Amino acid sequence: MRSTPAPPTSSAAGARPAASAAGRSSPGACRARSRTGLGQSAAPVPSRSRLRSALPALLTDAFIVVALVVLNSSLVELARTVPAMAQLWGEFTAGHIGGALLALTMLARRHLPFTVLLVLTLSGLVGDHTRVLVWGTASLGIAVAAYSVGRYLPLTRALIALGTGVVVNVLATTLSPAQAGDPGEPWWINQGFYLGWLLAAWWVGRLVRMRAFHMEELATRAERLERARDAHTRAVLAEERSRIARELHDVVAHHVSVMTVQATAGRRVIDRSPERARQTLVEIEETGRQAMAEMRRIVGVLRMAEGGGPDRGPQPGLAGLAELVQQVRDTGTRTELRVSGEPPELAPGLGLTVYRIVQESLTNVLKHAGRGARAAVEVRFTSEAVEVVVTDEGPPPGGEGEPGPRRAADEPGHGLVGMRERVALYGGDLRTGPRAGGGFEVRARLPLDRRGPG
Repeated sequence: MRSTPAPPTSSAAGARPAASAAGRSSPGACRARSRTGLGQSAAPVPSRSRLRSALPALLTDAFIVVALVVLNSSLVELARTVPAMAQLWGEFTAGHIGGALLALTMLARRHLPFTVLLVLTLSGLVGDHTRVLVWGTASLGIAVAAYSVGRYLPLTRALIALGTGVVVNVLATTLSPAQAGDPGEPWWINQGFYLGWLLAAWWVGRLVRMRAFHMEELATRAERLERARDAHTRAVLAEERSRIARELHDVVAHHVSVMTVQATAGRRVIDRSPERARQTLVEIEETGRQAMAEMRRIVGVLRMAEGGGPDRGPQPGLAGLAELVQQVRDTGTRTELRVSGEPPELAPGLGLTVYRIVQESLTNVLKHAGRGARAAVEVRFTSEAVEVVVTDEGPPPGGEGEPGPRRAADEPGHGLVGMRERVALYGGDLRTGPRAGGGFEVRARLPLDRRGPG
């Protein structure tokens, strides 16, 4: 009977759109599993969130079940109208019921893919011998089950399941009454169709699994790098704040020493020269105000620092800017210093902050623009603030700098972290970034408080 192989062929044709739909739905299932770490136990989440994450997979499996039921029922009704098919598969009601029951196995394909594959492979053989047409469900269901085996099982178990499925499928097709009833039909036609269907679906499942693992590995690596970056930033902040606190400690220690000397001098002259003693007390008061201002700042930034005592050398200030710029000029970098406005008598800590901002900015010019570059340092004094602007024009043609990509303004680096900490300490504002015409710009504004808080 030449017409007997028709049901498998028609089922394969009808299976293509459903199979492609199932393939399109697989990324949702992949994402659903990747959220739980691909087999690793996930942290407890509220039941509503768990249901929401599992919903795409449930909808995909429900769609596959409906597609298989519709396909198999269509084949059963087709067999009812074709005499040759009706003679081979006469149990039409059982075909509807059996096809629907087999379709329900798709709901277990993610957890028991090997079992589902064996059940569907054997169901075709059982259906042929009992005259129950279930090939509509079995043919497409085998492909979905083979995909699930490749997608959800480790490689060793997936290979074992694939080999077992191939052997069982060969036996089922060989022993099928449809094949025996048509000796003129070459046996390898049906065998090749089902084996190709099986192997292709399994390989697609493996590819999806490997891609899911790769994406999860990338996400894990990105998260690890983010944690390392945060830890590094915290360490840099702690180190920089500790260094700033040590510098301020030296400034305050200087104030206290001056106050001690002034108090001693005032005590010695209070009887002989009350006016001079009164002037000494005014100086002690002003020095004390400055010391209190620096002390308040120390409380805000002091962190426990491991090892190393505080630096004991004199701290630079505005007076050291000219020498600093000259040092940069000596390296071959053409640097210009401009000071505008009337420089007031700044607190030593504020003068130190201005110096460090200029120093770090010029260090970055040397690092990124190199010798032969042009830089400009401008310090402007107003009645309310001191503004510091350091600019460069970028590396010159043929220069010796390292004109690689500079840090973005919001990307933490040792220099930027230090400058931001210093400026924030005095309630100022810092802006850094590339210039429109090339090069880089650092702009800081520090409010003046000649008396200091308190």
